Amino acid sequence: MRFVCPARTSRGVPIVPMIDILFIVLIFLIVSTTFKKPRTILPIELPTVRDIASTEVIDDRSVLTVDKEGRMTLDTLAVPDVVLLDAYLKAFLKENPGRKLELEADKEIALEKLLEVWDALTRAGIPIKDVPARIRLPE
Repeated sequence: MRFVCPARTSRGVPIVPMIDILFIVLIFLIVSTTFKKPRTILPIELPTVRDIASTEVIDDRSVLTVDKEGRMTLDTLAVPDVVLLDAYLKAFLKENPGRKLELEADKEIALEKLLEVWDALTRAGIPIKDVPARIRLPE
């Protein structure tokens, strides 16, 4: 005996409910997203230390000064560019073996300029950890 089986029709994937859910998620993401303007310069507050009065000089050091415009001086000698700073530092070390440096930077100096000075110190063979830094407050 043969029974009659109705032909099965494939229902497929229900697209309309998926599109509804997709639009709901899209609207949620648009409403909940906050757009911010990208910053080009990252403001960084450099730490400062108040001067402590002392009559005892522990270590006599030469001073590498960098002002807020980026002008540099090594003791009294003006360095024209940060690219030439490592050559000036190498010559300084050759003339003054064993003399240590101290970095005096303006508080408003750009971080990029400070990093370039530290790179020049490294290229000249001076470890950054051996160069203490003083931050000069604006007057």
